[in-house]
Amino acid sequence: MIRFLWQVAVLTLLLCAIVSEAVPQVTAQTSDGPIYTIDIQGPVTSVTINYMRRALQQAESSDATALIVNMNSQGGVLRAMRPFAGELAEAEIPVVLYITPAGTNSGAAGTFFLSAAHVSALAPDTSFGSAYPLAEVDETLSQQTQDLVLDSVTDQLRTWNTAQGRNTDWLDQAVRDGAILTNEQAIKLEPPAVDVIAADQDQLLTLLEGRTVTLSDGSSATLQTQGRTTTPINLTLWESFRLALATPTIAFILLILGAIAIYIELTIPGTSVFVGIGGILLIGALAGFIVLPIQWWAMLLLLLALVLIGAEFFVTAHGGLTVAGLALVVVSALNLVDPAQAPGTAVAVWAIILIVLSLGAVAALGVWLAFHARSRPVATGQEGLIGQLAEVRQRLDPDGMVFVDGALWRAVSENGVVENGDWVKVTSMRNLRLVVQRINEDVDET
Repeated sequence: MIRFLWQVAVLTLLLCAIVSEAVPQVTAQTSDGPIYTIDIQGPVTSVTINYMRRALQQAESSDATALIVNMNSQGGVLRAMRPFAGELAEAEIPVVLYITPAGTNSGAAGTFFLSAAHVSALAPDTSFGSAYPLAEVDETLSQQTQDLVLDSVTDQLRTWNTAQGRNTDWLDQAVRDGAILTNEQAIKLEPPAVDVIAADQDQLLTLLEGRTVTLSDGSSATLQTQGRTTTPINLTLWESFRLALATPTIAFILLILGAIAIYIELTIPGTSVFVGIGGILLIGALAGFIVLPIQWWAMLLLLLALVLIGAEFFVTAHGGLTVAGLALVVVSALNLVDPAQAPGTAVAVWAIILIVLSLGAVAALGVWLAFHARSRPVATGQEGLIGQLAEVRQRLDPDGMVFVDGALWRAVSENGVVENGDWVKVTSMRNLRLVVQRINEDVDET
């Protein structure tokens, strides 16, 4: 009997040991690792995601206390940010998503990243969400399939927010129809749709102190942030360059400047300088457009607009082609980025106005110069010699040779013999010979 009880006790201990290893530890862990920060600006594209992924991996490898993502973004590409939101939710260290500064509307990117982050924070006078649906669905699919796709996105966002105890009532409308929540609206929901409202990063660190978050593996972490300094993970030079190119406004300007450089090369051939500059600018524009969801009909309209404006210099249209081209520039630029795939991402209006005014001014100057040149008398070729002074190099009796405009010409005198070294005036051209008249006054050679 005693032996039996002993065996039961041993087996019980073994089972307890096995269960304790299998069940995730939910005890809150604290970390004195570094607190990293990154700053996200401009539209969220695949280039932005690569930078965020590098920062997340560095924070995880350093066993950081937290990674704080300061987001000042006005839009983003859905196909790029949706998958990475899942990576944020699965992060091994707490991720804090902070929409800042005041006045920022983080758009669709804010909705996905705030939902996936372990702590969501907003600065005053900020918002998140989009007027467009948060999921683009192929309209060729059946309605049932479209609903399944939209439900899957909603369920994913609901899962992330529920895990952190945040409100989910607004998600279905945001995914299907679009919805924008301000910081005041989000914090007033019951429970709130966000965790913290902080005026600046110092206040954010204070409010994060002692907060416990649940990680994806079921473990929890208690943040120790008050009074601590943060360590920024800065962009590399290459990342900064690529992020600049991936901005729709910069890519649009590079395309226009590249086209102008190519046009100058065609107008003034032989230099090869402008074609090289134009090629570099166009490659930069292409690198930006590749990571953006471009509507190609708008791109074709933009190229047609540039052709029409350039044709104004060769076709007498009295500015009509330029006006049509500038109108197409405005239409195409406003529709260059697909708003359904990249809500809140577009070419800046100020850039469109600047380009249109610049192209219009250049075209107007070109037309004016063309009309001015046509109204002037011919000053090149053989006709351009008429009225010029020539020096007699072979005695005119009446035929001979004269030197004018850097070359020797056969000439015939209209008013008698003219000796070598005298000066005559070209009056006309006859059978490839200059007709000249002797002048009485002495003319110094200059």
